[in-house]
Amino acid sequence: MRHDFHYISKNDPQVKKAFSDLLDILHQTQNLVRDKFTFKFTPVGSYSRNMITYDANSNIGFDFDINIEVNDDDENYTAQQIRDTIRNALNRVITKYGYSHAEDSTRVITIKVVDHCRSRIVYSCDFAIVHNGSKNGKAIQQHIHFNKVTQTYLWCEQSHGYYMLPSKIEWLKKNGLWQELRDHYLYKKNSNTDPNVHSRTLFAIAVQEMCQKHGYYR
Repeated sequence: MRHDFHYISKNDPQVKKAFSDLLDILHQTQNLVRDKFTFKFTPVGSYSRNMITYDANSNIGFDFDINIEVNDDDENYTAQQIRDTIRNALNRVITKYGYSHAEDSTRVITIKVVDHCRSRIVYSCDFAIVHNGSKNGKAIQQHIHFNKVTQTYLWCEQSHGYYMLPSKIEWLKKNGLWQELRDHYLYKKNSNTDPNVHSRTLFAIAVQEMCQKHGYYR
């Protein structure tokens, strides 16, 4: 089936309601885990850029990406304990907002609102658990990675490309190329035939291709 991705504004009533529910869920989750650790959260990805997409031809709706940054500088908890604690707390909250139980994937915890009558995902949210720190005087970010083969959880540093992305985006904006990037990203999503290639990867590829096209090779 050919994709038919379109943009949907973060100000669309359905998106606003879904995001408001997510804020409620996260605030309640913070309260549930407070006896172990605290955390703050940040919307990232398509919502933060107002580049949310949905495919009118598929059974998958729009999605959100949120980073959860846990305050555990003394390392009182393992990566698995942190992820299990947050996932279990989410499961205590999300069903009353129409979400099914949280799913554990390699990089994220995913929750979904499913229309079972139509067998389609209305919308979903991916939560990445991260830690921002420094190494050799440079800011770094780690995320909790789940190895499905060994069933283990480890803190892993983000790839080199992750750190380069903000400067590339800023360069494209300064050079009046943001709309062209939006168009190119939508083209990449509609052309993608590999379900294992996620939106964040397609966006990074679109940014890199735009930078190369217009002379930014850093």
